[in-house]
Amino acid sequence: METDQWGRRIRAFRKLKGFTQEELAHQIGIPVSALGDVERGYRPITEKLLQQIAEALQVQVDELSPPDK
Repeated sequence: METDQWGRRIRAFRKLKGFTQEELAHQIGIPVSALGDVERGYRPITEKLLQQIAEALQVQVDELSPPDK
């Protein structure tokens, strides 16, 4: 999984949906620093966390998926 590409997509959808990092992190139950690390590509994202983020943003997991090269 290209963690930096996933992170950029998550950040873009978060902003599109009008969430701050603090709001989204609180909603999915993780520290803001952990969400920031995911968005910057410093922390690999688990399937469970990806599902939680997609649910909170009301999108499908494949919408968060980076486009194929």
